Amino acid sequence: MKVSISQAIEREWKALFQLKKTERLWHIPVLASLCVGIPLLAGVYFDKLNYGIIASTGGLVILYLPGGTVATRMITLIACSFGFMVAMAISLCFSFNPWMASIALGCFAFAVHWVKMYFHMKPPGSFFFIMIASIGSCMKFDLSAIPTRVGLIGMGTMLACILAFFYSLYITRVYPPKPETPVEPKKYMDVVESIIVGVFMVLSILVGHLLHLNFPYWLPISCAAVMQGVSLQHVWQRSFHRILGTFVGLGFAWLLLQLHMTPLNICLSILVLQFIIEVLVVRHYALAVIFITPLTLFLAEAGGSLIDSPNQLITLRFLDITLGSLIGALGGWVLYHEQLYYHASRQLRRTKYVLTRMRKK
Repeated sequence: MKVSISQAIEREWKALFQLKKTERLWHIPVLASLCVGIPLLAGVYFDKLNYGIIASTGGLVILYLPGGTVATRMITLIACSFGFMVAMAISLCFSFNPWMASIALGCFAFAVHWVKMYFHMKPPGSFFFIMIASIGSCMKFDLSAIPTRVGLIGMGTMLACILAFFYSLYITRVYPPKPETPVEPKKYMDVVESIIVGVFMVLSILVGHLLHLNFPYWLPISCAAVMQGVSLQHVWQRSFHRILGTFVGLGFAWLLLQLHMTPLNICLSILVLQFIIEVLVVRHYALAVIFITPLTLFLAEAGGSLIDSPNQLITLRFLDITLGSLIGALGGWVLYHEQLYYHASRQLRRTKYVLTRMRKK
């Protein structure tokens, strides 16, 4: 059934003001705030804010806490923690060259997205793994600093695992876990989708490097966020909501920066923003992006150009995020192009058949 342009506009207009219902408990926003906020506050206390920022990024692993038994929860979280550390390690090792860093990011994005599809990981899926790898690939290459940076990610994930363990002991008593029905993976489709995601991660970060952007990782992060959509309509909607939310969110960030905030105030703001985001993100993506924008700005730029030249920084970030979102929208179109999927999966089957025949000979 075809939808007219006026009907599509009316549908998107209604979606812009519609809050979805959710069964998500308020515990997760509180946990996420603690896992992000505690490392930041420790960094301020020990005058190592840059260390606190890296560790707080590792604390985001708490968002992968699944349902089920305590054992299931902890095994999943520990596996994701290892993935966070691998993401940082691989990206840092290849950050000595923009081309090598871009290829490494694409290969990692392919692998982590395939794992996400194979195990049917729920949102945020592969997003935060790609985010960490994107940030690491744009850090200044320093071989001696790699163990420290990976260790800080590990410390952040350790804090999240400890808090998650005690929370799981409580929540599994209050809400006994329900058995989940396994889903069979579509192996050829999973490979095709993962290849497309990997290619667009390479494309987005290369565009950032070729345009000589100061922080090109904003492009793959925005691209990955948009491509998380579950359908072509959802991808386009997320792209529109991200650009709109970013525009409003940057205005909100600019207002906050006019208060001449100290590092401690910025850290406390991040803690509050993280709570608000986790409450809103399952209800309305555009509304959540309004708060995601200042949060990511504070995390990425705290203590640097964020305080020195906020006006220029905010203009550049809007251009970065808009460009990344548009690339993500294009990636979503390719991702959900049925004819492309059919031909790609058919070609993979044919290649596998030929390789099997060659081995037998």
